Amino acid sequence: AYGTFQLDGGIIAQINSSWAVRVYRDELFSLQVDGTQGSAVAGLRECKTQHRVNTPKPTWNPDVPNPFDFFAHWENVPDNEVFDNAFKVEWEMFLRHVAADTPFPYDLLEGAKGVQLAELGLKSWAERRWVDVPELSL
Repeated sequence: AYGTFQLDGGIIAQINSSWAVRVYRDELFSLQVDGTQGSAVAGLRECKTQHRVNTPKPTWNPDVPNPFDFFAHWENVPDNEVFDNAFKVEWEMFLRHVAADTPFPYDLLEGAKGVQLAELGLKSWAERRWVDVPELSL
C-alpha cells in the first residue's frame, strides 16, 4: 500500500507498507522522516539520524564501483529510557479502563477514523485525485 498525505503545516508524508517484500534493511519496520536539516530512520528498537552536513555527496558514475558506505554516515540516537512492551502496555490500559473505568483513548470513534481513512484512500485511488479527510464525530 502506498499513500501520500498532506499534513497540517503543508508537510507531505509518503507512506509505504507491504508484507510481501523481502527485508533489506535493519528492521522489519522502519519509519523515515526527511527534512531540510537532516533525516531520521526509526525502527521498532532503534533510531538513527543523519544531519545534512554528514550526508555524502557521491558523483554518479556507473563505470566504477561506488566508494561510499552510505550506512556509515548515520548516527545512533542514544537509548535514554527503557520502554516496556507496547502491546502489553496497551492491554494493561484497556484492562484498567474496563475494570476501573480509567480513560482509554482508543474508542469506537478512533476506530471509525481508521476505517474512514482507508475508505478515503480507496476513493482517492479510484478517482486519481487528492481527497480531504473531514472531521468525524458521533
